[in-house]
Amino acid sequence: MTTTTIEEKKIVKTTGTTNDPVADFLTRIRNAQMVLKQTVKIPFSKLKLELANLLVKEGYIHSVATVDEESVATRSIEVSLKYVDGQPAIKGLKKFSKPGLRKYTKAQYAPRVLNGLGVSVLTTSQGLKTDRTARKEKIGGEILCQIW
Repeated sequence: MTTTTIEEKKIVKTTGTTNDPVADFLTRIRNAQMVLKQTVKIPFSKLKLELANLLVKEGYIHSVATVDEESVATRSIEVSLKYVDGQPAIKGLKKFSKPGLRKYTKAQYAPRVLNGLGVSVLTTSQGLKTDRTARKEKIGGEILCQIW
C-alpha cells in the first residue's frame, strides 16, 4: 500500500513589485483618473512619496498621505486626485527615462513641456526638482517624467 502526501499550496499575495516604480506610480494615477476615482493607493517608496509631494506643490493633485498598515512592507501612499470642472487636472503623463535607457541632462537643457505649461521632473543630487527649479539652481540630473 502506497501513501501519497498532499502538499498544501500556498497562495502568495503579490505586492505588484515592478522594475520601474515611477512608471507604476504614473500608470496608477492615469488609470484612476480615467475612471474618475477620488483617491488611489500606491505602494510606498521614498521616491514615489517625494514625487507625489512635488505634484501637490505644482497643483496637479490635492493631497498625499502615507497609510501605515500592519508592517513596513504593507505601507502605502494615498493620493487624492484633483479635478477641474469634472476633468482631471493632469491631462497627460509620460515616462521619459526608462530602465533600459536612462536620459540625463544639464540644467540649461532641461526639457520644457508645452512651452512651460507642463512640468519635467528631474532627479538630482539634491532630490527631485522641476525643470524650472533645476534651471534656476543650475542642477542637472536624470529626467524622470513629464506631466501636463
